[in-house]
Amino acid sequence: MKGYLVLEDGTVFAGESFGAPGEALGEVVFNTSMTGYQEILTDPSYKSQIVTMTYPLIGNYGINEQDVESAGIFLEGFVVKEACKYPSNYASTMSLGEYLIKNTIVGIEGVDTRAITRHIRRAGAMKGVVYAGEQCPDFKRLASKAAQWEGLVDVDIVKQVTCRKRYVFTGTPGRECNAEETFNVIAMDFGIKYNILRVLKALGCRITVVPAATSAAEIVAEKPDGVFLSNGPGDPAAVTYAIKTIQELIGKVPIFGICLGHQLITLALGGKTYKLKFGHHGGNHPVRNEKTREIGITAQNHGFCADLESLKRCGVEMSHVNLYDGTCEGIADVSRMVFSVQYHPEAAPGPHDSGYLFKQFIEMMSKQHLNRKS
Repeated sequence: MKGYLVLEDGTVFAGESFGAPGEALGEVVFNTSMTGYQEILTDPSYKSQIVTMTYPLIGNYGINEQDVESAGIFLEGFVVKEACKYPSNYASTMSLGEYLIKNTIVGIEGVDTRAITRHIRRAGAMKGVVYAGEQCPDFKRLASKAAQWEGLVDVDIVKQVTCRKRYVFTGTPGRECNAEETFNVIAMDFGIKYNILRVLKALGCRITVVPAATSAAEIVAEKPDGVFLSNGPGDPAAVTYAIKTIQELIGKVPIFGICLGHQLITLALGGKTYKLKFGHHGGNHPVRNEKTREIGITAQNHGFCADLESLKRCGVEMSHVNLYDGTCEGIADVSRMVFSVQYHPEAAPGPHDSGYLFKQFIEMMSKQHLNRKS
């Protein structure tokens, strides 16, 4: 089947289908990770986006049952230079193409992904349609469809990916963890990844995952030792109910946020967020810890960012900075027991340089335990 990516400005990239037939609408972004495509496919933060992989060969180790990061695939479409049809991996159960077909996700290959990346870097993130079918489509219709789509700004996408009811996380198939549970943690699900939960559980947390619209009163009633705010898709400013909840929790209990959770904390503290030109998506972004001056290579996936000037006016300390473009990668307010980072310290996929942040959350909860006793 034929395959095309059509952008809102009328630019067309041609290839061929290797996934399900059909057409899908979303914001087109590029990801620079060399591996971890299964984790990317199942990351809820990619809801409403079409992902282009910059690494030329994707799918060489197939699909397995352990590397999923959520209950399904959330991105809208997948674009690669070359999709491996015959993967080699003892754990593989199917090829990448078979996985996309099984989950009715449009995927195209044979596309000049470097050209797509250069176009997006120059023009900024664009709305687009990825198409796969027997016939050549009407490109003007697809470009118009993309241009008329509402996009991500001012749209609450979290409500499409959050869990419908609370549950206690007990592990995932093939990656169980039986660590002793010392801390009672409430995790607000804005599109949470399994590996975040696995890391917290391995560090001794009993984790209750709750829907994004859960109120502060309901969370406090659980008597948590700490509250975790997850990653997720879309514009943080549109998730007004979560901002209100976080405002009511700050200062009452230790809080740790990642990605969208970081942006929501920024808004709850009185700061602002804005949309980046083309976002940060990949596993090789250098970030400096402003306290230790150490540099870590990080995994990132976000299109919105905390505004530095607004944070300064709120008296909030920036804890981490992106060395690519100087944007805010973390904040901390020790007096109110809250800190957050924009990147993904749990990796999956990506480097493990920043895993210490989870231990920092544990230390914060331990310190609060001691303060209560004294």
